[in-house]
Amino acid sequence: MTGSLLRGAAAVVGVADLHYTRGAAPHGELRMTLEAIVAACADAGISPRELDGFVSYAGGGHDGAILGGALGVDEVRWSNMMWGGGGGTVAAAINNAAVAIATGQAECVVVFRSMAQQDTGRLGYAKYFYGPHYLAHGVGSPAQVCALRTQRLLEHDGVPREAMRALVLAAYRHAQHNPEAAGYGKPLDERTYEASRMITEPFHLFDCSRESDGAVALVLVSGERAKAIRPDAAYVLAGAQGAPGGYSSIIDNDDLYTSAGFAGRPGRHGVADRLWAAAGLGPDDVDVVQVYENFSGPAVAALIDHGLAPAGPAAGEVLTVDNLTAGIGKLPVNTSGGNIADSFVNGMGLAVEAVRQIRGTSTNPVADARISLFIGGPMAPLVSSTLFGREDTL
Repeated sequence: MTGSLLRGAAAVVGVADLHYTRGAAPHGELRMTLEAIVAACADAGISPRELDGFVSYAGGGHDGAILGGALGVDEVRWSNMMWGGGGGTVAAAINNAAVAIATGQAECVVVFRSMAQQDTGRLGYAKYFYGPHYLAHGVGSPAQVCALRTQRLLEHDGVPREAMRALVLAAYRHAQHNPEAAGYGKPLDERTYEASRMITEPFHLFDCSRESDGAVALVLVSGERAKAIRPDAAYVLAGAQGAPGGYSSIIDNDDLYTSAGFAGRPGRHGVADRLWAAAGLGPDDVDVVQVYENFSGPAVAALIDHGLAPAGPAAGEVLTVDNLTAGIGKLPVNTSGGNIADSFVNGMGLAVEAVRQIRGTSTNPVADARISLFIGGPMAPLVSSTLFGREDTL
């Protein structure tokens, strides 16, 4: 299926975002998942029994058969788990749901993710994921692996470290208007950021995402049905996923070492190139961006990969606090506070915020936002992006 056939074939009509501090989940993952799905269906004005597709990513033991049975659906027609480490496939899960609807494999698909880390374990240490060449040298966490690539981004490419700081400060600035954010009422300034302890060079404490509990769900239906359900539906304009050959944190010796995984090799189109080509749009058309920031450095690299900021020292001229702030700048990023200052349910909350910007219901709304970009987990073995638009962009 080509990108043009996918354009507008599916839309998000319902969302739910339940999040708690790490270890404070009131229930296990299954119950939280069901609660989020029911809430997202209520937001869409449909019955959970109408769901016939279930998609998630990054692991979890609750597939479509289990959830469909618990919800009493009429039939499960689509049940998929997207491969890829961490949050790299969060946008791919949305793309997968849209493909199912566009090809007639399902009619009403929910994309979900839940986390109760007290039960399932923390994501901050993932020895199952990294090879012995890492572990033998004491490298066994996502922070350490992403730090290696980020340090190269700073030293070799010349991207100023202030760009990372700007991303973090903008996230905390947005969180001050979001009562649900973990960083709400806790403003952050340059001095506090710089004085925070080093986690792994070049990441300070505030460069690192939170670890939260919770569950998130998005309900998608066909573009035609979406028009009848709600006038502010977020239509999937395009989606792309993948990685350049050899790009893998297991290998970690690829030529595109400072890329976040969205850039293509010479002569070949990468994930970002394919996204823009499928949408018939470019970086200048985007009104607002939600970029998965497990750590600030990979998020900066992802913005560069998508052409939203220039490479090298010039990145610092675009990636400033004011320019990344809704209502002030030309490139508002992570307007709920993001993984860093809002909450972290493996990045799925960012997708909800991307939809809310289309609806105009964000706590930091971008005026007349028509094109909303969601970028999945950067510097993962497989990465993905989804582009949402209002009905008048079709």
